[in-house]
Amino acid sequence: MNIYLKLILTYLKLGIFGFGGGYAMLSLIQQEVVQRHGWISLAEFTDIVAISQMTPGPIGINSATYIGYTVPGGSILGAVAATVAVVVPPYILMLYASHFVRRHQESPIIKGVFMGLRPVMVGLIASAALLLMNKDNFGSEMSECIKSISICLITFFFAYFTKVHPIILIIVAGIAGYFLF
Repeated sequence: MNIYLKLILTYLKLGIFGFGGGYAMLSLIQQEVVQRHGWISLAEFTDIVAISQMTPGPIGINSATYIGYTVPGGSILGAVAATVAVVVPPYILMLYASHFVRRHQESPIIKGVFMGLRPVMVGLIASAALLLMNKDNFGSEMSECIKSISICLITFFFAYFTKVHPIILIIVAGIAGYFLF
């Protein structure tokens, strides 16, 4: 099967079933592109996630663009195909769902569905967090792991308690990582 067709079918499936946004989709993306198709390694996937977090836009779309570009060997057509394929299904679903929910927003069934979806989204995002807790992100040696966890905790402290702007935290954490590793 043509690589472009594989990219389109894979990202159409991810777009249809990727509820909860980019972070909730990460485990699905990893399963498809690393485990199922073997297009990239787990280390490359971890790098793509890091780059996708730093670039403007949703993480799921950024990763689709990058993977779509690299898998066929540096193809803009692949990037466009994967990006469009991951965007179109949720766009169509949201158009229909917003119309439907607006018409039935007082329905106890609709309210119940949304109450049930909330913990699912939290679970999918927690799954993405666990997925990213690997040796590629934290290092294979204990000293690397301690350094990584220290950067994480310090960044969390400044983000949560002092309200330092996230861009500043990203830049400082990147510089710290450069010098520590």
